[in-house]
Amino acid sequence: MPTGIVLVVVAVVVVGVAAGLAVDRRRRARLRDHAGPEYARVVAATGSERAAERELHARARRLDRLDIKPLPGEARERYTRRWMRVQEEFVDAPEAAVQHADELVTELVSDLGYPDEGFEQRMRDLSVRHGRTLEHYRSALEVHALSTSRAATTEQMRGAMMDYRTLLDDLLADGEPTGTRRS
Repeated sequence: MPTGIVLVVVAVVVVGVAAGLAVDRRRRARLRDHAGPEYARVVAATGSERAAERELHARARRLDRLDIKPLPGEARERYTRRWMRVQEEFVDAPEAAVQHADELVTELVSDLGYPDEGFEQRMRDLSVRHGRTLEHYRSALEVHALSTSRAATTEQMRGAMMDYRTLLDDLLADGEPTGTRRS
């Protein structure tokens, strides 16, 4: 084979490999950006980026088979009004407010169509569309557990309420993640 042809073949192979690597990097960056902190959590749990990506894609495929739907406007308004009452309750009964916030979020998750197949599966399902706010939910749940035994401080419970609110806002946002707004 003439040297020129060999060089052209090598150049085409090199360009092809480089293009493939660039596409892979962009795909990985999009997945990392979409999943937010959940990406790192899954990488740590699975031990590799490739295994984490397979896991995250499997979660997305599962969610596609479920009937997850945004709530109609009147239902969103009802949840918003209920949330306001829970926030008002915090002043006089912080532990009860945290409990009611947890119940409200759990009910909302169910009304959106997420199946109740246990805590871990719920977290995996939520991670597909709400990976950026899932850390808030985990933090709120930790404080909720402390508050049931009266071991949480008022400041921790205030933080939990903010975390529940962040998730609630995200869940009510017509299926489009809202980011990590804290109010």
